[in-house]
Amino acid sequence: MRGMTGYRVRAAGLAAGLLVAGAAQGASYEFVPAPQADLNRVYRVDKATGEVISCQYGLQENTIGTTLCFGPGEGAGPQAPSEYSLVASRHLREAGVFRVNQRTGAMSICYVLDDAVVCTPQGNAGSAAPGAAKP
Repeated sequence: MRGMTGYRVRAAGLAAGLLVAGAAQGASYEFVPAPQADLNRVYRVDKATGEVISCQYGLQENTIGTTLCFGPGEGAGPQAPSEYSLVASRHLREAGVFRVNQRTGAMSICYVLDDAVVCTPQGNAGSAAPGAAKP
C-alpha cells in the first residue's frame, strides 16, 4: 500500500503542475485603459489571437453599479495567430486604443461603437493609407 500512496502523491503533483502550466498558458491577456481623461474604460486583448473586448463601470439604480462589457464586433475578433498588444495614445480625448501585431508591426485602431468593440483593418508603414504621401 505504501508504494500506491507514493504513486498517488506523484500523480496528484503532476496533475497540479499541469493545471498551473495550463493556467499560465491560458492567461495570455493584456489590459490597457482608454486614454480619454473622463472615461473609465479598459480594453483587453488576447495576446495570441488579437481578439479585443472592453469593459467600463456603469451606474445602475439602487445598486453600487455594474460592469458593462462590449464584446468583439467587426475587425475585433480573432486575427491570424501572432503576438498582439495594446497601446494607448496620449490624446486625452481619444476613447480607442491601438492593437499592435508585435511580429509584423501592423496596427489597427479599436474603439467601442454602439454595443461592440470594432477595429479598423490592420495597416503598417509598408502599406501606406490611401492618399498618404509616399517617400
